[in-house]
Amino acid sequence: MTPGGRALTLLAALGAGWITAAAAGLDGVEHSAAYGYFITALLGFGLYASASGIEIAEFRKEFRTIAVAVTLGVLAKTALIAGVLWFAFRADPRYLLLAVAVAQIDPLSVASVLAKSRMSDSAKALLAAWAAFDDPMTVLLTVYLSGFVLADSIGGLDSFGVNLLLNAVLAAGAWGLYRLWRHWSGRPKWHPGRNARVAIRWLALLSVLAIGYVAVKFSLLLGLAVIGLFFRPVSEKYLSRAAEVCVVVATLAVGLVLAGDFDLGLIGVTGGLLLGAAAFASQAVVAWALTLPKRWRGDRVRLALGQQNGLTAIILALLLEPLLEGSIAIVVPAVITVNLLNYGTNAWYDAWSDRRQDGRPGFFTSLLSRLLPTPALAAHPNPPAGGPRPATATRPTVGATRPASATHPATANTTGSTTVNASRPATADRPATAPPSPPRGPHGPPRPHHGAGA
Repeated sequence: MTPGGRALTLLAALGAGWITAAAAGLDGVEHSAAYGYFITALLGFGLYASASGIEIAEFRKEFRTIAVAVTLGVLAKTALIAGVLWFAFRADPRYLLLAVAVAQIDPLSVASVLAKSRMSDSAKALLAAWAAFDDPMTVLLTVYLSGFVLADSIGGLDSFGVNLLLNAVLAAGAWGLYRLWRHWSGRPKWHPGRNARVAIRWLALLSVLAIGYVAVKFSLLLGLAVIGLFFRPVSEKYLSRAAEVCVVVATLAVGLVLAGDFDLGLIGVTGGLLLGAAAFASQAVVAWALTLPKRWRGDRVRLALGQQNGLTAIILALLLEPLLEGSIAIVVPAVITVNLLNYGTNAWYDAWSDRRQDGRPGFFTSLLSRLLPTPALAAHPNPPAGGPRPATATRPTVGATRPASATHPATANTTGSTTVNASRPATADRPATAPPSPPRGPHGPPRPHHGAGA
C-alpha cells in the first residue's frame, strides 16, 4: 500500500470509529475497563512487533546511538516541543505536559511500515529500538513534569522503580523459557518430524501469548519489548501484516474516543496542529544531530522524517485528562497532523529519490523549464556534449566553402566535407589535378591489364 493510500485508509478508519460511536451513543468509552485493556494490548503488541523487527547484529553495533536516542533524544525532543508550547500557551504552563505525550515514537505505527521501508538495516534497528524503548524516559518525564507543573503527580518514583523491577523479572522468566525451547529443539541427536516441529513452534507461540497477557494485565510493557529481542516464534513477515491490521483497528479505537464530550474547538484544533508540527520538527532536529557521522548519510533524511504518533500519545492523553482538561482535544489533532506530515514527506522524498536515481528532473525543475523560454544553443559558449558545435572565425570547418581569390576561385561544397585528394579545376597558373588513384591492392599497386596476344 502506498503512503497516500495508507493515509486515506487510516482517515477512513478514524471517521468510521467516530460515526459509529456517535450513532450508538457511546459516551465516555475511554473510561471503561474493556477499552483500556484493549488499547493497552494493542500498544503491547506494537512494542513486541517493533522489537522483533530489529536485527540483533545491527542492534549490538549501534547500541551506543540507540542508547543516546532513547534517553537524551527523548529529553531533547520534549524540551523542543515544550519550548514551542510555552510561547503558545504561556498563560497556562500545564500544557507543557502535552509535550511528553507526543515526544515518543509510536511502536505500532513503526512496526507496520518498517518492513517496506527503504532504510538500511542499521537505520531500521535504530528507529525500531527508538520506538520500542523510549517508554521509561517518557514515564520519568511525566512523573517529574506532573509534579513540577501540577499540584498532584501521576505516580511516583517508587512505583516507577517497582515497575522496572517487575519488568526485569518478566523478561528473565521469558529468557528461561526461550533457552529451554532452544535446548529441546536444537538437540543434535533428536530429529523431529514435521508434526513435532509444528507442535514445538505452536507451544512457543502460546508461551509468548501467555507472557503478553501477563504484561498487559500488569502494565509490564517494557519487559514485553525486551522479550521481542530474543523470543521470536513468528516470522517478521506475519508480524508486519498483523501490525498493519492493528494500526487500522487502533485508529478506529481513537475515533471512538472522539465521539465523547470533548470540545474540539478552535483552541483544540489550532493547538493540535501546532503540537503536531512541533513534534515532527523536533524529530527532524534530533535525528539529524544523531546521524551526523558519514555512515548515516544515506538514511539521515528518512530518520529525520520518521516521527509517528498513535496509541501511546492517546493513552498518555487519557491519563492527563483528569488533571488537564482538554488534553484529548489537543492530542488527537496533533496525532493526525504528525501522521499526515509523515506520510506526505516520505512519499515526496521517495518520489524525489526515484527521479534523481533515474536522471529525471524534479518537479520544480520541470516547471521552470516549461515556464521559462529555452535560450538558443549559439548563446551558450559551451554546448552540451554530443551536440553540434558552431564554426568559429579563427578555425574554419574542414570542407567549408572557400571564398574566391586571385589565384584560387571559389569552390562549392555540396557534401558538407572535403576529401584530401579530391580533384581541383584548372587555373591560370596550375593545371587540373588528376582524380585520386585507385586503392592499393593487398600485394602492392594494381598491374596494367594485357591482352591475350601481348
